[in-house]
Amino acid sequence: MDYKSILEDFRREGRLREIPPHRAGRGLLDLSGNDYMGLAARQTMFRQGFSERFPEISMSASASRLLASDQRIFGMLENRLEDLYGRPALLFNSGYHANVGTVSALNIPGTLFLPDRLIHASAIDGLVMRNTQMERWRHNDTDHLRRIVEKRRGEFDRIIVMAESVYSMDGDIAPLEELVALRREFPEIMLYIDEAHAFGVFGKKGLGVAESLGLIDETDIIVGTFGKACASSGAFVSTSATLRDYLVNAARSLIFSTAIPPVCAAWSLMMTEILEDMSDERARLAEISAEFRGIIEDITGKECVSRSQIVPLMAGDATKAVKMSHRLGEQGVIALAIRRPTVPPGGERIRFSLNAGLSDSDIHKVADIIRKL
Repeated sequence: MDYKSILEDFRREGRLREIPPHRAGRGLLDLSGNDYMGLAARQTMFRQGFSERFPEISMSASASRLLASDQRIFGMLENRLEDLYGRPALLFNSGYHANVGTVSALNIPGTLFLPDRLIHASAIDGLVMRNTQMERWRHNDTDHLRRIVEKRRGEFDRIIVMAESVYSMDGDIAPLEELVALRREFPEIMLYIDEAHAFGVFGKKGLGVAESLGLIDETDIIVGTFGKACASSGAFVSTSATLRDYLVNAARSLIFSTAIPPVCAAWSLMMTEILEDMSDERARLAEISAEFRGIIEDITGKECVSRSQIVPLMAGDATKAVKMSHRLGEQGVIALAIRRPTVPPGGERIRFSLNAGLSDSDIHKVADIIRKL
């Protein structure tokens, strides 16, 4: 076997990935990205104010966070996050860096990791990287999780339960209240929640599902990203002062990576300020997401598991999913096929990412195209 033959296998199975061509500015309806609050689409509105506020901002950190001489903007953004969450925050270069670095650093003797079976690949990579003690629990099945905890709790000093608040492929939501109840019952449990697809979308201030349920203080580690609803780049971990200090000393993805450009941190600071006041847009997004999920259910005759702005249309086959994506594109709608290994075999689908800027006519246009497909 060689690399070329592997690529040919991917092509034959309908799984060959390619970087798409530039498509912006062609009048297409883009439902493939994660610009949930529509800020990226409207960024020109904020550029003048940004330039006036940060007229001499640097384009490069030129060093890792532990070596950079200019820490001002990074500190301002972390302080802003600390004010929002009521506890310290630490910046990372991306959600991938945040999960890989944090998870691998948390692996000290006496630790068992219990990730939801569908948690993001970046968290799994962090677990595998350090050869962790790990056992997956069935997706969103807290009864299964409880049985594992009860069986193995005596073997470990700490048990780190891991989940995403909003799952990136199905759009369903973790049973966070039940997870917190388990944390209260078993003092060994630490709760690790990835809010990448909830940050900016859920909660009064847009801090995520934990905020919407009033459970930030009972979630030990929250991961959020700036590259989705926040229309920027980078990520952060919100946690205790002790764990923040520990990650500064142990998270390799922080220690050995050049920090994000200060200009990106400044833009993220400005976007978080705007996001906090977008409660009307969050309500609008929730409204159109519920409407679109209902449309998908009517068309397919099957229940849609999504409870968020991410709505899947199941195809069940990679080739079929790719053809559906192409036909949507021919009708002016960008919605990409999701194939294994991102999803399990048989779970191939079109993933629609809705945003607060969509009109009712946009939703109905997509619905009409899907009905024809």
